[in-house]
Amino acid sequence: MIRFLLDGSVLKRLVLPVVLSGCVATAAGAQTNPQTLALEEAITFAVENDPWLSGSRHTQNALNDEATAAATLPDPIISLTGSNLPVNSFDLNEAPMTQLGLGVSQMFPRGDTLALAQRQKQQLAQQHPLLRLDRQAKVTATVTRLWLDAFRAQESIRLIERDRALFEQLADAARAGYSTALGRTRQQDMIRAQLELTRLADRLTVLQQQQDSAQKQLSEWIGASAMAPLTPGLPVQSVDRRWEVVSVEQVNEQARYDAIASHPTLLALDKQIDATRTSVDLALQKYKPEWALKAQYGYRDEDLAGRSRDDFVTFGVSFDLPLFTAKRQDKEVSAARSRVEANRTEKVLLARRLMAELETASVQLARLDERRALYTDQLLPQMADQSEASLIAYNNDDGDFAEAVRARIAELNARIDALAIAVERQQTIARINYLLTGAPSGDSAPAEPF
Repeated sequence: MIRFLLDGSVLKRLVLPVVLSGCVATAAGAQTNPQTLALEEAITFAVENDPWLSGSRHTQNALNDEATAAATLPDPIISLTGSNLPVNSFDLNEAPMTQLGLGVSQMFPRGDTLALAQRQKQQLAQQHPLLRLDRQAKVTATVTRLWLDAFRAQESIRLIERDRALFEQLADAARAGYSTALGRTRQQDMIRAQLELTRLADRLTVLQQQQDSAQKQLSEWIGASAMAPLTPGLPVQSVDRRWEVVSVEQVNEQARYDAIASHPTLLALDKQIDATRTSVDLALQKYKPEWALKAQYGYRDEDLAGRSRDDFVTFGVSFDLPLFTAKRQDKEVSAARSRVEANRTEKVLLARRLMAELETASVQLARLDERRALYTDQLLPQMADQSEASLIAYNNDDGDFAEAVRARIAELNARIDALAIAVERQQTIARINYLLTGAPSGDSAPAEPF
């Protein structure tokens, strides 16, 4: 009889018992292959070469320069005049009232308009360090997700490639047994073995498509280096310690808010709210008059008899009177206050969304931890034992070929599922860490969320 024989050592060699331990980690002290792309390298490159961050710095510099300009008085106005000039001769000394004038006037904006305009620009500029912090955290989470998507496809391909040799041996054994008409090998066994090889080829094609897609998306952030093979070890990320607050069941809403209160997007909205509050103060200044000081020096030429004439100096003050305020100043103040409330509403909505996303991610992580433990402690060992037992039974003419193949496929699927759980867990941790991104030192979160 011709029978395909595999001992238990071959089966166990194909099992990856550490795939759910948090990642398929490289050995301590191992050197990274320079031809591969590590997650840390991808994140560093993406953050350092993000043009948005450079644009944000330019915008902040522009706002700071505008703040300096906004606090400066308007330029004085110089005027040159010829007064009481006779039109018949245009002679400067013919008429006693003819004079040449040099005047200067200076406008003074209403109330504290200059100081408030400067403060508003500074408040808008203070948003950008917070927005850049959020952008860096968001880029880190995005690159991590894409890198892990590509890693999941790459490692799934590796798992299938390792098992494909076994299925090829099964197919060869089935064909050999069928061609010699010995043993219990049937035509459907040979067909089943070839069918599984075809299915594996299709799965490899789909996984390669997924890997290519993820790497192409990753190239948006790191360029052509995204197409390099990824390091084989799945990186282990630690969860921010504040996650423990929301990981406890039945935690109250204030505790959830406290966990995300220092998120840079919320603090940036606080700066926006401050700027709109300053708009209210600016609108209130329009109830005050705008002043202008004027001074003019008038030069008179000698009269027709050659006698000198006195020159004149003129001083003046002008201002407007905001008397009709119902349809202008009142409406502008009301509009500015409405914008403040609109921004406060936007903050409430953002805080609720962040809290909901954090709670959702926390629940997902807890369930993924449960599944990881289930696969590590029970499912993977049981699948390996079942596969080994089915193959041994078939080798001993006590089992069905189809059952042996099904057991091997089930074990392979379990290992791929275990890898998917490990990758999804790391992606969830990356999302939680983004939601728990803290503010830089010197920025404090408000005590009340709403």
